[in-house]
Amino acid sequence: MAQVVARIDDKLVHELDSLIEDGVVANRTEAVRRGLEGFVDACRRRQIGAQIAEAYRRRPQTEEELAGLDRATRALIEEEAW
Repeated sequence: MAQVVARIDDKLVHELDSLIEDGVVANRTEAVRRGLEGFVDACRRRQIGAQIAEAYRRRPQTEEELAGLDRATRALIEEEAW
């Protein structure tokens, strides 16, 4: 497993240690790992979203496709037991 060394300011270290004391995370390593996992996931999701949006710009939905989506949405709403 790789090791990463980083410097962070004292305020952030204090907040991190408070999370450990509160039992949110077991230690600094877990907190940093969870934070990086969330950051990487958010970046990946933004990238995928941008790719999807670009695909729709290159090939927008047709009126027929949009009408079909509208019908499907209305059918789902009508099925709800409001």
